[in-house]
Amino acid sequence: MKKALIAMSGGVDSSVAALLIKEQGLDATGVTMKLYDNDDIGLKSNTCCSDDDIADARAVCARLSIPYYVFNFRDDFNKEVINRFITAYENGSTPNPCIDCNRYIKFERLMRRMSELGMDYVVTGHYARIEQDKDTGRYLLKKAVDDSKDQSYVLYSLTQEQLSNTLFPLGTLSKTEVREIAEKNGFINAKKHDSQDICFVPDGKYAEFIEGYTGKRYPNGAFVDRDGNTLGEHKGIIRYTIGQRKGLGLALPAPMYVLEKDLEKNKVILGSNDDLFSRELFADNVNLISVKEVNSPIKVSAKVRYNQKEQPATAEMRDGKLHVVFDEPQRAICKGQAVVLYDGDTVVGGGTIL
Repeated sequence: MKKALIAMSGGVDSSVAALLIKEQGLDATGVTMKLYDNDDIGLKSNTCCSDDDIADARAVCARLSIPYYVFNFRDDFNKEVINRFITAYENGSTPNPCIDCNRYIKFERLMRRMSELGMDYVVTGHYARIEQDKDTGRYLLKKAVDDSKDQSYVLYSLTQEQLSNTLFPLGTLSKTEVREIAEKNGFINAKKHDSQDICFVPDGKYAEFIEGYTGKRYPNGAFVDRDGNTLGEHKGIIRYTIGQRKGLGLALPAPMYVLEKDLEKNKVILGSNDDLFSRELFADNVNLISVKEVNSPIKVSAKVRYNQKEQPATAEMRDGKLHVVFDEPQRAICKGQAVVLYDGDTVVGGGTIL
């Protein structure tokens, strides 16, 4: 009998994933990854992977009569997710910690533990699908059937080996169906709200989190326009992201947006909305899924943020980097975010925007 290690956050999705895996006849074990203590990161409220979530996950496993464990991955999470998050902001990038968590924790650290325990699969409650291409033998990552819940964007870093040892039981279901299954089976978390923000910054106040965590203070500097004219004073360069308009604290004759950040001179450059549009980008840390390599330009659809609709583009590899040219200019392409390429509902691959 194949053995599956189910990553359980205490939410309804991973709970239903555990049920479906057990119904498929696999030997299932539930596990919650302890990623941080609320006290460590200055949190008062309960967030993802809190003690309450652990209690909910344990209750579901008891109801399913499957073993349940908590794995302490705090050091890994601190190094691979929180530190990367802080470093990105300090370097003027806009990080995506959910992608880092998938890449370095769920599908690297947890998969290593799966292997050490002699198990066959890691299972998560992600909304995505995995299929094997009969012609090439390659494992494919595909969008979920429920387009409104699709999470393939944050999974683009999965390797062939990882895809071959991963199961996504919710890929063909809608969120409504998942909740109905949970209610029918009497799960304690059937009506539990989805977690929205970054788990370790649930109030969305990234700068306050970074300052509290590092003990650093990021100095004020100048807001300038594209010609270098001073427009006012900013409150620390980590507080601003590309495309931001609100919260600048300036009285300006017309709306202005953050275009870029000059770290060397500690300046935030502002401009008009039109100035935010660009057609091309380069990305590194490239992972290809549906193809082994890209030797010549290919037509794809691509997106540069999670909630964006894919846009027609041409992609090619150039000097080890992914070069993407969109058919139409795109707004506020952010360094540090992911660009993910699609061919229909299949993920071609992706990388980190430079």
